[in-house]
Amino acid sequence: MNTNPFRTRPRMIAKLPRIVRLYILHCLVGFLLAAIFTGLILWFDVAGIGHLVTHVEGGWLAALVFFALNGIVFAGVQTGIVIMMMDYDDAPKPPSGLAQHVARPEPAPVRS
Repeated sequence: MNTNPFRTRPRMIAKLPRIVRLYILHCLVGFLLAAIFTGLILWFDVAGIGHLVTHVEGGWLAALVFFALNGIVFAGVQTGIVIMMMDYDDAPKPPSGLAQHVARPEPAPVRS
């Protein structure tokens, strides 16, 4: 089963390392969540922010900054959650290459 979400995307993105593609995808998810969050804050007029954005000159700039800063936070949290949930292997790997031929110390016989 192919789990690559970028298999139908442009070739430039598909050639990136898997961890970079994971980061890009989850940053986009974080910014999408930030857009939804910003829209809900403005729609429900929490603390009068929606009124200020729509009735004050330059309110759109405040909404844009609000979205951008929340996007950075949400993208970081989303990426952090995904990376923390990734599987990892703690089992020691068998030696390979020259490392398997390293001499191991053995006790020397002692006579008195």
